Amino acid sequence: MITVVGCHAGGEIGNVVTGGVLPPPGATVFEQMQALRRDGDGLRKLLLREPRGSVACHANLVVPATRPDCDAGFIIMEPTEYPPMSGSNTICTATVLLETGIVAMTEPETTLRLEAPGGVVEVRARCRDGRCESVEVTNVPAFADRLDAPLEVEGMGTLTVDVCYGGMWYAIADAAALGFAIEPGEARDLSLTGERIRAAAREQLPCAHPENPNIAGVSIVQIAGPWQGVGAVSRNAVVIAPGRLDRSATGTGLSARMAALHARGLMRPGDGMTHASPIGTTFDGRIVSETRVNDRQAIVPAIRGSAWITGVSQVLVDPADPFPEGYLLSDTWGVSGLDVQPG
Repeated sequence: MITVVGCHAGGEIGNVVTGGVLPPPGATVFEQMQALRRDGDGLRKLLLREPRGSVACHANLVVPATRPDCDAGFIIMEPTEYPPMSGSNTICTATVLLETGIVAMTEPETTLRLEAPGGVVEVRARCRDGRCESVEVTNVPAFADRLDAPLEVEGMGTLTVDVCYGGMWYAIADAAALGFAIEPGEARDLSLTGERIRAAAREQLPCAHPENPNIAGVSIVQIAGPWQGVGAVSRNAVVIAPGRLDRSATGTGLSARMAALHARGLMRPGDGMTHASPIGTTFDGRIVSETRVNDRQAIVPAIRGSAWITGVSQVLVDPADPFPEGYLLSDTWGVSGLDVQPG
């Protein structure tokens, strides 16, 4: 029996596993993530595949932190990968930890540190009447790997994209150049386009984190609407493999975009912006400071958003169930119908 607290941040489902699963082996949460991916991937399949889940779900496994300066750790499970970091999933996990009492809540603000696979993130939660009203996550450093990189995309010709790290590796494409206004009715076409860009970028634009070469390869695409300037709201659509839209404004995507804007000299420490998702939900971002990641100029970004608990469930597997790890079909499982990152 696995206890799962249902949660969403800005419309993006980030369920949180709070009981029934032992922590994987490993000296760090990153090593625990690797062990789970290698030896325990049945948990991700059980929770995300049909009939218990869907391509629109993420799941976060809460584990004890391996560092004395952190309150908890968590491992992020998404449809095709175990990302090192996710803004919406962090906001969901922090909200569940506080509202269920796993971590003590202090009003009007609770500060905690969480160990994600990609590094330690700091959380400042605004709390009132036992409710976590909003969460600001000071993310891992974000940086631009290359700007205006040419990319050959099947059926689309040559595009230019920015390759940036915001906790995941992004290819950021121009929505206007692709003819998108970032509206709900474009969801299917956005997903098809984003999946083509992801596959091409993964093949043509190799990238690896300079401090952890195991974090490598573009695995997510942002189709960015025109930037409206510091302090304003800009639209974006993030396409998650295997080809479906993120319902939230996407925290790592906002971090990656601020890194690109900083690299172009358009944002500085102290500046902020807001990203709106295709369904109109928003995350606020700001550049906390400049930093370096090895030889790369980088920023420390912070993202603020809100999450809501939707329920509590206990997941079971009957010994006679023919689908103990679920199943997937390409009619609902994104564009590619895969649950791995090929290549």
